[in-house]
Amino acid sequence: MTQLQAQTRDVFKKAVESLLSQDLIPAEIYGHNFENKHISIPRKEFKKVFQESGETGIVYLQVDTQTYPVLIHTVQMNRLGDTIVHVDFYAVNMNEKTTAEVPLHFTGESPAVKEMGGVLVHALDKIEIEALPADLMAHVTVDISLLAQLNQSLHVKDLPVSAKVRVLTDPETVVAVVTEPKVEEEVVPTPVTPEEGEVAPAPEAEVATPEK
Repeated sequence: MTQLQAQTRDVFKKAVESLLSQDLIPAEIYGHNFENKHISIPRKEFKKVFQESGETGIVYLQVDTQTYPVLIHTVQMNRLGDTIVHVDFYAVNMNEKTTAEVPLHFTGESPAVKEMGGVLVHALDKIEIEALPADLMAHVTVDISLLAQLNQSLHVKDLPVSAKVRVLTDPETVVAVVTEPKVEEEVVPTPVTPEEGEVAPAPEAEVATPEK
């Protein structure tokens, strides 16, 4: 069970800079039939939790004396993209289904790429699913070793998903495809013709060699 300690905050807007300077991240908890809560979380501990659970793992957020099962919904970075400045948590009911976007992890090696020179194209990087919070997965594995022929595709309907999970993305959506290698066309040089008013250079005269 993944836990994260938090505390109620009463600073907002520009005042949250004081939290950031203390290595705390301002955050919000919200959800269906849930009263929004303003909190702060320790940066170091959050990074560990986020790396472990991603956006689909349940995190038990301890706020003062209460514990809330939540999903990490949004992580906001600064302009440079190197510092977390805000986090949104979505409170879930463990007995009610919820929707989430699950990333796709590609594994294996395609024979059509290795042996036929095909080009692998990733057409999709995540799918949307619906499930009870406890049944959400961190990712869905896509085995590209199944792509043995050129122009062969894997679709959403081919993905290995638990029967407890309902996939909301169109099952006919292409996930990955191996296309034929591109054939470079031979470039034929275009003869250069003199522009109007220019005189074409005369061919070089052959130099006769004296007979012996």
